[in-house]
Amino acid sequence: MFRKVLIANRGEIAVRVIRALRELNIESVAVFSEVDRRALHVRMADEAEHIGPAPSSESYLRIDRILEAAKKHGADAIHPGYGFLSENADFADACEASGIVFIGPTPDSIRRLGSKTAARILAKEAHVPTVPGSEEPAKDIEAARRLARELVYPVLLKASAGGGGKGMRRVDEESELEAAIREASSEAERSFRNSEIYIEKLIDKPRHIEIQIAGDQHGNLVHLGERECSLQRRHQKIVEECPSPLITAHPEMRAAMGEAALRIARAAGYSSLGTVEFLADVQGNFYFLEVNTRLQVEHPVTELVTGYDLVRLQLQIAAGDKLPFKQEDIRWRGSALECRICAEDPENNFFPSPGEIVQLREPSGPGVRLDSGVYPGWTVPIDYDPLLAKLVVWDENRDATIRRMLRALNEYSIAGVETNVAFFREIMDDPLFRKGWLDTGFVSDFFGRRKPKSMPSEELELAAGLAAAAHSKNGHSKNGQPATRNQKLETSNWLADGRGSLLR
Repeated sequence: MFRKVLIANRGEIAVRVIRALRELNIESVAVFSEVDRRALHVRMADEAEHIGPAPSSESYLRIDRILEAAKKHGADAIHPGYGFLSENADFADACEASGIVFIGPTPDSIRRLGSKTAARILAKEAHVPTVPGSEEPAKDIEAARRLARELVYPVLLKASAGGGGKGMRRVDEESELEAAIREASSEAERSFRNSEIYIEKLIDKPRHIEIQIAGDQHGNLVHLGERECSLQRRHQKIVEECPSPLITAHPEMRAAMGEAALRIARAAGYSSLGTVEFLADVQGNFYFLEVNTRLQVEHPVTELVTGYDLVRLQLQIAAGDKLPFKQEDIRWRGSALECRICAEDPENNFFPSPGEIVQLREPSGPGVRLDSGVYPGWTVPIDYDPLLAKLVVWDENRDATIRRMLRALNEYSIAGVETNVAFFREIMDDPLFRKGWLDTGFVSDFFGRRKPKSMPSEELELAAGLAAAAHSKNGHSKNGQPATRNQKLETSNWLADGRGSLLR
């Protein structure tokens, strides 16, 4: 096993990896940009190294600075987390050339699967159904126009080298295509340093289901079942669960999708953790979408249902160990849900909400897990993804898990920044969500059908009194003097209690 590991990431995933390292008695090294000097992962790590200013292109995406930090601190391995350089084959190559273990798949596997177009070709060769689309990145606008006409609008533009909704654009008609390609390419270049875009047919309102795979360096491969990731905003997942309600209704799909995922992995000679993503319809048909050659944000729901620590497993595989279990050993017990707690305003198109966290109350109790990267007094920067924490709950069945998640959300209080906590309370109460009637258009449809909840008159009276006393929006009290910190917190606490959700 390793002696010291550098985490080439930030936020809650860096904290998650540090905890796994600590349990294995492995020293940790954090890296941080200028705005992350006081971040939780920096405070928790055994050692830390400043690698540049706030822009990720000058810090977390700088391969040279990360390798310099690893050598300076004597790290024998690097964990890339997710995002940033986690699916960058050049980074994996550079680690190998420096004599440092990259905790992930081989550079060759990343190139074969991390490229969305190369992965599509591999999937077809493995006889896995794929969404109709291009086999190569779009070379010029005329070729793109021809392909889009063949596929028939609407089509979807996607970054060849990335994921998480970056470089993705829906195009409904030809007049929109050129501008959309320009915007998607620019975003892909900023996010992944690769501007290549490919085009595929847009399947309207499918379910997004992914299969977790794990392979060691000795040729052993297994899948650990599925995760339903259909609830998304701007092509980014916000609620994930295991098992999928669709798979629960069609249990034969787990084996079929699992075997399809393993065929792709075998064809790529895959080792490490990875996720094979599919689109599925209610009839049980599924289509290969892409492979994420890294740990996923939503990995905790699989951990809670299977009982396996995936980060520990990832470290063991990278160290050369064999998988400690076989496919027939894996069992799925109960149900798990994850809500991605973000500093953003759902009422304003999920616009980011940076600022200082002035008050924080976190849920706990049986079956509740919180993977967090924040603390009271920390300032959420505008420079990165607004993910603050992942609230994950487990119970014996989906209905009980939803009730537990609702209880945990009601205990969750964050003041100082806007968050999506109140939005998730509404989702958990939504009849269609509770029935498991999900698709990738669920969130936009939800906003179209939701009805504002009425507030009891006594709560309106209390809200008016608190607003007049604290003037939380302009920071002044009713006598024109600046509101005190206690006045602001009193208002924030009331709002965070759930009673003031309509005023958020």
